[in-house]
Amino acid sequence: MKTAFVCQNCGFETGRWLGRCPSCGQWNTMVEEERVVKKTARNQRVRGVLGPTRPVKLTEVKSRQNLRQSTGIGELDRVLGGGLVTGSLVLVGGEPGIGKSTLTLQVCDRLARAGARVLYVSGEESAEQLNLRAERLKIDNDKIHLLCAVELDEIVEGANIVEPNLLVIDSVQSVFSARLASAPGSVSQVRECTAELLRLAKTRAITTILIGHVTKYGAIAGPKTLEHMVDTVLYFEGERFQQYRIVRAVKNRFGSTNEIGVFEMGDAGLEEVNNPSQFFLSGRRPGVSGSAVAATLEGTRPLLLEIQALAARTPYALPQRVATGFDGRRLSMLLCVLERRAGVPTTGQDVFLNIAGGLKIQEPAADLAVLAALASSVRNTPVSPDFVLVGEVGLAGEVRSVSRIETRINEAARLGFGKVILPRRNLTKKIKSDAGIELSAVDTARQALEMLGVS
Repeated sequence: MKTAFVCQNCGFETGRWLGRCPSCGQWNTMVEEERVVKKTARNQRVRGVLGPTRPVKLTEVKSRQNLRQSTGIGELDRVLGGGLVTGSLVLVGGEPGIGKSTLTLQVCDRLARAGARVLYVSGEESAEQLNLRAERLKIDNDKIHLLCAVELDEIVEGANIVEPNLLVIDSVQSVFSARLASAPGSVSQVRECTAELLRLAKTRAITTILIGHVTKYGAIAGPKTLEHMVDTVLYFEGERFQQYRIVRAVKNRFGSTNEIGVFEMGDAGLEEVNNPSQFFLSGRRPGVSGSAVAATLEGTRPLLLEIQALAARTPYALPQRVATGFDGRRLSMLLCVLERRAGVPTTGQDVFLNIAGGLKIQEPAADLAVLAALASSVRNTPVSPDFVLVGEVGLAGEVRSVSRIETRINEAARLGFGKVILPRRNLTKKIKSDAGIELSAVDTARQALEMLGVS
């Protein structure tokens, strides 16, 4: 029996206690754990977990038919890349109460209706509590089996009995292996249990969904290797006290990581939002300063978002710079560009920026709309509600071109907007002939602000 000190934040191991983890830099995260050295004979090793045990040519590998199965929820299929892949391991994370278990139970119901056998393992709720949630969601299916267990061997035994097509673990932090002396939820337990579930999923072709807790910083609890071991990582975004929910893939071995799924929390669970742009703009008030509409892209989907800004003189020496749903460092950069290149003073003012609807955007194509909202708030002059802005802004105040401009323009036209301000490099003859709305090309941010009347 050996012991080691393991960082509960990143999984770093050392033979002695340290006050600060040398890997992640966190303090007081080293916990002593026992190590059981297991001797495994060479002929007892699990073979063929991920494929053939001998080298083969790529052209000799034959893909299986019907490898993907639709979840029955279009928005979730979009994020997954077309559906759940047989034998894959999917990790779902998010804040408490945001809807992870609700969405997963809805997926179980849709797949069970399609003929799949489902095993739902709960380590935090009793069968009666799960039944109450199922009644609220109007789920009544005899192909969904429930198992309230936290011991790994009991879960594997239950999977051998049911032989499910879909296995749900709620949550992975509650599962523990009796072969390890550490407490459930520790780095060693999470890593060992996930590895065993990975072997079960690959050898038995069982699609497995793991529900994971998140830390106070918003990351999935446990070692970072947990995200490396699984095939797909999904994050819930949004506030638990509001009706919208956004599912984003931050890792996907079988599809794109740029897509998002938009849901609305209702009495009957999570419902798909088929028109996200209209949803995000539903509460917009025309004629109010500090508001502008940006045309962004999330994967292949165009979205129109309202950028809200508020600037006011501060009585303190250091003004505040607060951004919600937008990178705070990029906001500081755009404020410098706004003052130096466009002549709009922001020194000595508290600045608050918000992306309405709760979406977090990272695409630089929203820069021009952010500048317009900031200038509108500083000048206390509203932007015309008929305008949509697209463009990346550089340090010299130039407006740079963006990708897939036609898709953005078509989305603006579909929602009834009449004018689009875009980079001059994006204004081609094809766009001029196809667009049904007025297009205004600009070279600098100052030109765009003068066009809007907020310079």
